[in-house]
Amino acid sequence: MSIEHALREIRRLDDLSAQDSPLHRLDARAKVLTTLAVLVAMLSLGRHEVARLLPFAAYPLLLAILGEVPLGALMRRAAVALPFVLFVGIFNPLIDREVLLHYGPLAVTGGMLSFASIVLRSLLAVTTALALLAVTGFDPICRALGRLGMPSVFLVQLQFLYRYIFVLAEEAARMMQARALRAAPDSRPSLREYRSLLGSLLLRTLDRAGRVHQAMLCRGFTGSMPDLRPGTRFGLPELKFCLVWGVFLLAVRILDLPRLLGGLAGGLVP
Repeated sequence: MSIEHALREIRRLDDLSAQDSPLHRLDARAKVLTTLAVLVAMLSLGRHEVARLLPFAAYPLLLAILGEVPLGALMRRAAVALPFVLFVGIFNPLIDREVLLHYGPLAVTGGMLSFASIVLRSLLAVTTALALLAVTGFDPICRALGRLGMPSVFLVQLQFLYRYIFVLAEEAARMMQARALRAAPDSRPSLREYRSLLGSLLLRTLDRAGRVHQAMLCRGFTGSMPDLRPGTRFGLPELKFCLVWGVFLLAVRILDLPRLLGGLAGGLVP
């Protein structure tokens, strides 16, 4: 049920892309290319970098503000990935114990820095992707990827995954609700019951997939999703959007902006 709730939250975020603003009206290719550049620049930093990751938060923050996306809703959805991120890097402080710096009496090891970097980097990446979804929509993102050269076979799989993951979650939720109505109050499924539920879910999924495939063949499906919406043009606003963020990313990637701003602020304080 928690997974179904998380998927519904993502679906509501996708619904925000129907708003009408200058950012929403930009060609999806400009936003996709800029987002990819942000992710590549952010992920290319060293594993011990923490402070230099902070300026990258400007991109999802400005997307949310200009696209009128509630920041609280965006952060709640990004927090869903936090347990998985913590599990990935939780052992770093135990493995890398080399002391790299001292913060007052606290000795900061390489493992602590890499753990903080993994958590911050992952949350920024998830927040950036969700902000792109909220101001663009999943279908325009897929169309933009196709126009940028993504192979059709991967594009169709991505579109099917997004369209039917919600159907699968709703089917699993109905099965769990039916099981709860037939079981004792507050009882949890045993491992044997989970195996039975998963087997039944697999059979229902295969049956639904066969019916969907037959319906698509009857409607003339030839291996690619038809694009029924009018395409947008990559014009001057899109070029300005890419250039502004490109200059920002070059500055953030080449310069240590937090250190420069800290030194400037320290020099101004008497």
